[in-house]
Amino acid sequence: MSFSLTTDQVRRREKTVTRRFAWWDLQPGTLLWAVVKAMGLKRGERVERICPIRVVSAAPEPLSRLLEDPEYGAAEARREGFPEMSGEEFAEFLTSSTGRSLDEAPMRIEFVYVDGVTS
Repeated sequence: MSFSLTTDQVRRREKTVTRRFAWWDLQPGTLLWAVVKAMGLKRGERVERICPIRVVSAAPEPLSRLLEDPEYGAAEARREGFPEMSGEEFAEFLTSSTGRSLDEAPMRIEFVYVDGVTS
């Protein structure tokens, strides 16, 4: 799973939630490699692994929830690796960086970091 916009947050293990407009069949317990970038690699570039992660939960959640409940929105922004943002600011960042709409419900994926996995 690519974390090109939040590489530093993952490296520091500050990010424990991500929202994706994909990964619809992801199941709790799935082991994944967090990587810097997985698609759009130029010729000769290689996938750079950051660390292994295990999915705790994965379910669609409307982005509007981040705005409707300001406390929840701020807590989710922190979990996403942006402690300085409100839920509304994070939702704006997400929609502007993905070209998506506040009316959509991306997958909310919660994960933990896994030690001791080497391949």
